[in-house]
Amino acid sequence: MSKLPLDKSRIFLVDDHTMFREGLRQLIDREPDLAVCGDAAEAETALQEIRKLKPDLIVVDITLGGTSGIDLIKAIKSENDDFPVLVVSMHDESLYAERALWAGAMGYVMKQEPAKTVKTAIRKVLGGDMHLSEKMASSVITKFMHGSDEVPPSPLEKLSDRELEVFQMLGVGKGVRQIAEEMNVTIPTVNSFRNRIKEKLQLKSSTEVMLHAIHWSREGASQTKN
Repeated sequence: MSKLPLDKSRIFLVDDHTMFREGLRQLIDREPDLAVCGDAAEAETALQEIRKLKPDLIVVDITLGGTSGIDLIKAIKSENDDFPVLVVSMHDESLYAERALWAGAMGYVMKQEPAKTVKTAIRKVLGGDMHLSEKMASSVITKFMHGSDEVPPSPLEKLSDRELEVFQMLGVGKGVRQIAEEMNVTIPTVNSFRNRIKEKLQLKSSTEVMLHAIHWSREGASQTKN
């Protein structure tokens, strides 16, 4: 890779979809003040490259092969808290943005947002500011200002990051085998996640977990359209 100009902020991309990484790279590289210095499809490679390249900003997706983006953010921040992280993901910010912030991210953008929003978020985080949608920023501020009693918690907040990832995949119709392949874990591991979801949400069966997940997924999609 050729040496990047010193006057450009160096961005590292972590996303398991090659097409999206390439598209985001092209978007960023067209900017006069930004350049992509590297990318990775999964967490282990990303950590190795981040240690070597020391980028100015890391863009991370939530779903990655073998681990979640939330876990990767925690690993990045544990090694060097100075690395700013921006999440760009297809997952609903109402469920993942707060988790990402607690892990150490400085912003959250959903992939369906226009390119202009992504570029704005990158520059805000590079400048030390936080970036969230107006709706999410209001929710987070209300929660922190007034405490959890003011905002009734969602039952899904009981789930761990990996449990929520399994729940989301069940909700869009993915089977246990497909989930195991995408998460790079065994089928018994996915079944274990599903059983813990059932216990935490106080559901009676695996079928009820599936129906609950599908209902939640459709409800979230409906709210996004509105």
